Amino acid sequence: MESEQIWRYVDVERAALADLLAGLTEAEWSTPSVCPGWTVRDVAAHVISSPQARVLPVMGGMVRARGDFNRFVFEEARRAGAKYSGEEIVAQYRRFAGSRRRPLGTTVVDPLLDVLIHTQDIVLPLGRRHEMPAEAAVVAADRIWAKSFPFKARKRLSGSRLVASDIDWSVGSGAEIKAPIAELLLLLSGRQPERLQRR
Repeated sequence: MESEQIWRYVDVERAALADLLAGLTEAEWSTPSVCPGWTVRDVAAHVISSPQARVLPVMGGMVRARGDFNRFVFEEARRAGAKYSGEEIVAQYRRFAGSRRRPLGTTVVDPLLDVLIHTQDIVLPLGRRHEMPAEAAVVAADRIWAKSFPFKARKRLSGSRLVASDIDWSVGSGAEIKAPIAELLLLLSGRQPERLQRR
């Protein structure tokens, strides 16, 4: 998929998430997300942090996290969630709509997989639904499968063959796990979708 098409998916998915967030109650903002230790507010703040990332603050955050990337991401999400109100976070989505900025060292696909996966982290505990575009999910799934860090999908899913039931896509070898590509993407990222079919 061409870079501009990927960015269009990012734009659409961020806008859809912003619209959903704009209608949340304060209790919903404080709901625990699928990400352990993160509230809905923390996850929402994290997703829109991508176009706001700057080299020096990121380096400072990594120093505070003692070089631990996962700890850095966790602490920054919690910090942003504590700093901004729901209205301020939604305003950030509106402000950075259409932005093509991304953190140093990431590819154009990373903001896509970020918004696709984290939208589900938000909607699932709220009992909401948001359909993930299958073509975009394939691009994100390929990216996770191709890189070991930070998801380690190949290692975690060694001995399994993932087969999408709604689009032509598969990876791996071994016992078949068949499900819609959206659920397979969540599995690749370390989540545990409930309706996976094993054969």
